[in-house]
Amino acid sequence: MVTVKAKGIDVSKYQSSVDFAKVKAAGYDFVIIRAGYGKVINQKDPMFETHYKNAKAAGLGVGVYWYSYAKTAAEAKQEAAVCMQVIQNKQFEYPVFFDLEEKSAFAKGKNACSEMVTAFCSVLEEAGYFAGLYISRSPLQTHITDEVAKRYALWIAEYNSKCNYNGSYGMWQHSSTGKIDGVSGNADCNYCYVDYPTTIKKIGLNGYTKATSTAATASSKTSYAKGAKITLSNATLYASATATSGTKKSGTYYIYDGQATNGRMRITNFAANVGKTPVGSYVTGWVKQSEMK
Repeated sequence: MVTVKAKGIDVSKYQSSVDFAKVKAAGYDFVIIRAGYGKVINQKDPMFETHYKNAKAAGLGVGVYWYSYAKTAAEAKQEAAVCMQVIQNKQFEYPVFFDLEEKSAFAKGKNACSEMVTAFCSVLEEAGYFAGLYISRSPLQTHITDEVAKRYALWIAEYNSKCNYNGSYGMWQHSSTGKIDGVSGNADCNYCYVDYPTTIKKIGLNGYTKATSTAATASSKTSYAKGAKITLSNATLYASATATSGTKKSGTYYIYDGQATNGRMRITNFAANVGKTPVGSYVTGWVKQSEMK
C-alpha cells in the first residue's frame, strides 16, 4: 500500500474565509491555491494573495493550480505566462498544476490535450518551477498520452474509496465534500504520496534557492559563465531541469545564461543564441555540470 505522506485541501475564491490555523490544527499539512484561470491577468483569483499569506502564516505547505480554458498548445503557453506573473516572487513547497477539465479541451482529442499539458508545464519548468497536471481519473486515461502522464507530477481527482488509476501519481483528490474545522461548507480533500517539499527545496525550484558551498559557487561562476564554450562527449541532454531521462549528445555548445538548477544548466548550439528569447527557440536543452568540459 502506498503511504500517505501529507494531507491537504485546495481552495479558491469560493472559500473566502478560511482559518488556516484551524486547518493545520485539524491535521492538514498543505493547501493548493487557485492562482487564477484563462490567459489574461485580470483573471487572477481575487483571493490568491490572501490565501497565500494566511496559509504561509499558519505554517502550511503551499502549491498552486491554474484553471485552463485553453483549446490549443499556444493558448496553454499564454496561460502559463500569465500564471507566472501571478505567482512570481513567492515560494511554493508543492507543484504548480495545470488544471485541465473543460469539455471543450477534451473535445480536441488526446494528442491536443497532451500538447496543451506539455506546453504549459514546459514554460513553467523553463522558469524554474516544479510543474504538474490536475485532472480527473477518467479523462486522464482517455485524453492524456502515457508519455505525458509519466512526465509530469500527477494530481488525480476521483471521489471514491480508492483511486482506480493504475499508473503512478503524486496526489489524489478523494473528496469534494470534506468537513474541516476552519473551512465553511464543503472542502476538497487530498492525499499526497510524494515528499514534494524536500525535493523542491533540495534542487532549488518554486522560488527556493539550492544551497551550494562557496567553493562550488565560485567554480560555477568561473567555469560555466553565460556564453562559455563547452564540449560534450556522449552527455545526457535533458528537456528540463527535472527531467529524469534524455538523449545523448556530443559536440561543442555554449552556456545559455549561466544559471544552474538541480546541477544542470541550459545550453545552446551557437554563440549568437546566448541569452536570446524566447527561450524555447534558442535553448538546446539542459546538461549536468559534471558532464561539461
